[in-house]
Amino acid sequence: MSRTVIQTKDAPAPVGPYNQAIAASGQMLFLSGQIALDPQTGALVGEGDVVQQTEQVMTNLQAVLQAGGSNFSQVIKTQVFLKDMNDFATVNAVYAKYFDEASAPARACVEVARLPKDVLVEIDCIALVD
Repeated sequence: MSRTVIQTKDAPAPVGPYNQAIAASGQMLFLSGQIALDPQTGALVGEGDVVQQTEQVMTNLQAVLQAGGSNFSQVIKTQVFLKDMNDFATVNAVYAKYFDEASAPARACVEVARLPKDVLVEIDCIALVD
């Protein structure tokens, strides 16, 4: 089994001892959680605005998926971490724009006490590679 580190400048650089994604045997792609950071500046996008933050998270995930040879249609599992479960419907509305309902991935969504940089949402995923 082979293991390949995936990195792109089109998504925020890791802020700790991890990589944006790891491809396993060229068949599966494991993405680290993405938060609402602008990849060019490293600045938080949409402070206090869960819609803007979720849009940036999905944009960042898309960039890492593309760098790893995949896309949203190949995502098989996501995990959504929310600062406030009251944002569930709002985040779902943004999230749904990226997935076809009939083939949407499996998902877990949980409220957490705190996220990096005090963001409102973080999402990670596992995808197949094209």
